[in-house]
Amino acid sequence: MTSEGSQMTRDRWRDAVVAMIPALRAFGWSLTHNGSDADDLVQDTLIKAWANRDKFEPGTNLRAWLFTILRNTYYTQIARRRREVRDEDGDYAKQLKTPPSQDWSVAMQDLQAALAQLPDEHREALILVGAAGLSYEEAAEICGCAIGTIKSRVNRARNRLIKIMEDREAPDPEPEASNAVTPR
Repeated sequence: MTSEGSQMTRDRWRDAVVAMIPALRAFGWSLTHNGSDADDLVQDTLIKAWANRDKFEPGTNLRAWLFTILRNTYYTQIARRRREVRDEDGDYAKQLKTPPSQDWSVAMQDLQAALAQLPDEHREALILVGAAGLSYEEAAEICGCAIGTIKSRVNRARNRLIKIMEDREAPDPEPEASNAVTPR
């Protein structure tokens, strides 16, 4: 098809869609019972129809195609509104809180630093069993040692890790009082 023929077809399609606007608006009003909402619905329908005009099959029912787009758009908006919370005054939003994430970040940094203080074989055993969730048998096979050795390494690593973490959390002792004599 020539570009001139394509332009004529596009113009006819556009004219046919424009001619449907009053019917679309009436159908939109029957769904929304509000002129402004119906206009918005028709506008959304026209935008979707224009964006998908290449999917319309010439010779099929344009009215049905447009009404289907409008109807589906309406029900999508209804479903979206059900999930939304009406909060014109912002009262609901003021109640929403998100716990601070920096606490977890600091805790992770402390854990990483504590893990770095463990001997390599203890850290490796603890990560394989504790973090990766492998069985003692699997960890022993990976490390090339006996199951009892892995159990011992994991136990020692856990105990050492607990001690390191407790030492990090302990507050600094108060400085000793100076021997200076205070005036009375």
